[in-house]
Amino acid sequence: MELQSAFTWTILQIKRFLQDLLSAFNSSLFTFAGEKFSLGLVVELIVQVIIVVILANAVKQLLRQRILPRFKLEIGTRESLSAITGYIVTVIGFFIVLETAGINLSSLAVFAGAIGIGVGIGLQNLSSQFISGLTLLFEQPIKVGDYIEVDNLAGTVEGIAIRATTIRTINGVFVIVPNSRFLDTKVVNWSYRDPNCRIEIPVRVAEENDSLTVLEALLSAARQEPRVLPSPSPEVYFKGIEDGALKFDLTVWIGNPIEMDSIKSALRFLIEAEFRDRAINPKMVTGLTIENLPSLAALLQTPHQVNGLAKQVEVEAPIAGRMLRDLLQKVSYFQQCGEVELRQVIEKGYRKKLTIGETICRESDPGDSFYIILSGSVEVFVESISKQVAVRRSGEFIGEMSLLMGTPRTATLRTLEETILFVVDHNNLQSLLKNHQGLADKIAEELSHRQEALESLGITIEAAPKEDTSFHQIRKRIQSIFGI
Repeated sequence: MELQSAFTWTILQIKRFLQDLLSAFNSSLFTFAGEKFSLGLVVELIVQVIIVVILANAVKQLLRQRILPRFKLEIGTRESLSAITGYIVTVIGFFIVLETAGINLSSLAVFAGAIGIGVGIGLQNLSSQFISGLTLLFEQPIKVGDYIEVDNLAGTVEGIAIRATTIRTINGVFVIVPNSRFLDTKVVNWSYRDPNCRIEIPVRVAEENDSLTVLEALLSAARQEPRVLPSPSPEVYFKGIEDGALKFDLTVWIGNPIEMDSIKSALRFLIEAEFRDRAINPKMVTGLTIENLPSLAALLQTPHQVNGLAKQVEVEAPIAGRMLRDLLQKVSYFQQCGEVELRQVIEKGYRKKLTIGETICRESDPGDSFYIILSGSVEVFVESISKQVAVRRSGEFIGEMSLLMGTPRTATLRTLEETILFVVDHNNLQSLLKNHQGLADKIAEELSHRQEALESLGITIEAAPKEDTSFHQIRKRIQSIFGI
């Protein structure tokens, strides 16, 4: 009996506790906007707000990872749209929670207006960041993934929030920048609209160096760096002579601004190597005094004695080490070109060295480059008929047929020995032919002969009208393609 009484008393105590707890949950704690709030209602509102936040974040992630990538939008645009949608869902959900709680939104607006001034003064900086964040998300002057510079800080935008933006520097350091800084100060956005940008490498060399040799070395270095864009082409600007030095600017275009410092470093290494190969002195020699100059001059002019016979020492540089200017002048068309004309030619192409048996291009490949053989020899092999149709040697053109006729490569080009080519791409060939229309005539003449040779083998490139010769047809073709 005593055990049963104790059990009954315990049950009654538990019921009383639950009733008291329920009464506490249902009892009014305060009144807001005409609605009485109990502890249970407050807990319910908190749970609903948490659900709204989770739902908004889920919608944001769904847009960012699943839906928006299907439209092939940029990562910055995807981040902005998903963030804005997340905020909109949060605000709408918040108002729905208030409505389900029975809160009069009109009275809430009056209350908000009453305390707005005080809150605005107390949270002026936070509200400024909030508005700045919304401006960044809607106007998108910067986006996630952009490479920017602000306040001497450079890095990639990792995220844009309502209060601040996260930037990751090239050293891997994450920096939190208030959003207002992007609206109050000057911001350099290297990725805005078009990520391609131009960088400059200033170069100074001693005054005794040949300017055309320096031009060739700088362009050769630029074209060896794979991260430099082929179009627009690298350019060299002669800035003048100052303090006994020749001043140049090498300008190149790159497609990834975040690699700017790395590319500049690589270019400087390549420039140094090119200068060393061409014996270009990059430094000015000052304070040098040569004594007994007449004796030195006589020594230099004296023939060297070999086995008792006087022989003048003549050292001819190997072909691979000769200047591009010298190699071009061995081509019949460029023999009469002056210094200025050769500079214009060198600016439009580059030298390429190949070993024995190396393939230059294959049959059926698209024609994107024109070649002049500076040294060596190249076989023209038609794979479709398994036959060598020609061997091209120093001073001849190759690869021009498909480029000028607008057709795929009609043959495979392979080197028969160590070969040096002068390579000109389609865009630069247009400029080159405009400045050297005689070269266009030379190419058209050579091409007409080669077309007849290929047609004799059963390979037809383009049928010419009977009343028109192959030369005139090809010359018109060049004119229509390049507008010259």
